[in-house]
Amino acid sequence: MATRGKIKVFAGNGCPDLAQSICDALGVSIGQATVGRFSDGEVNIDIMESVRGCDVFVIQSTSAPANDHLMELLVMIDALKRASAANITAVIPYYGYARQDRKASPRAPISARLIADLLLAAGVNRVLSMEFHAGQIQGFFDAPVDHLYAMPVMRSYLSDHYRELGVEDPQEQLVVVSPDAGGVEKARAYARRLGATLAIIDKRRERANQSKVMHLVGDVAGRHALLVDDMIDTAGTLCHAADAVKAHGALSVRAVATHAVLSGPAKERIMNSVIEEVVVANTIPHPQIEEECSRVTVLNVARLFAEAISRVNSSRSISNLFE
Repeated sequence: MATRGKIKVFAGNGCPDLAQSICDALGVSIGQATVGRFSDGEVNIDIMESVRGCDVFVIQSTSAPANDHLMELLVMIDALKRASAANITAVIPYYGYARQDRKASPRAPISARLIADLLLAAGVNRVLSMEFHAGQIQGFFDAPVDHLYAMPVMRSYLSDHYRELGVEDPQEQLVVVSPDAGGVEKARAYARRLGATLAIIDKRRERANQSKVMHLVGDVAGRHALLVDDMIDTAGTLCHAADAVKAHGALSVRAVATHAVLSGPAKERIMNSVIEEVVVANTIPHPQIEEECSRVTVLNVARLFAEAISRVNSSRSISNLFE
């Protein structure tokens, strides 16, 4: 397959360690660029090498501080476009504002769509991201969107872990639990690939960042339970779900989520919960998380992104990376 041009990778301050790991897996160096601030706080980007005719990938998670990281990404894309890059792909491991994907009230914005419009206006040609909070966000872009899943990395780790626990018959010994109705499809995918059964927690949210567990649909008694979600923010939903599962007789409770937002009291809640382990991806940087919260295990998804970047550059399909 013919390549689209020489690969060049640049990164902002959103996820520097993941960006370096992706470059290591690709066998390339991070592009030379200044990513800083002027004295008044405005973003200052200076590309220090030629990108003319290159296939450029900009790696930036738009996690907290989301607005700063978003502006870095937009300004860097504009700089690369004006420097005559042939193609610009925004590699966004964690897509901030993704939970604002619809009008939750009569005069609310759809911020996830606004971010898509800003990226396109800045000059992006393609977006590569991992597990949007809502799948319809892909339709907000009038450009190709490659949507990766962390499941291959998570499944490998979990399969080994449950074998060590003596789980020989997942159908009888393991149950995957969705903490709310909206996550059933994701939980079902994990259950199918792990060979486990499925349970669902009926939850009603009283107000933002607060939730109340109502009841459990499915059998968890005498089984190892695995809670599955796309992200963990304040960990309220996760810990309430864990309590409900444990109260219904689960032998153990673990959790897996792609994005570790971990805002507010999240770490304290996890440490004080019945959850034995929380497995997350490194899409959002938390340099000391495993020391600060010993129940959190961080898995590296750099090789998935590196392979996707390589395939985009050589115009190959990336669909088998979903498995």
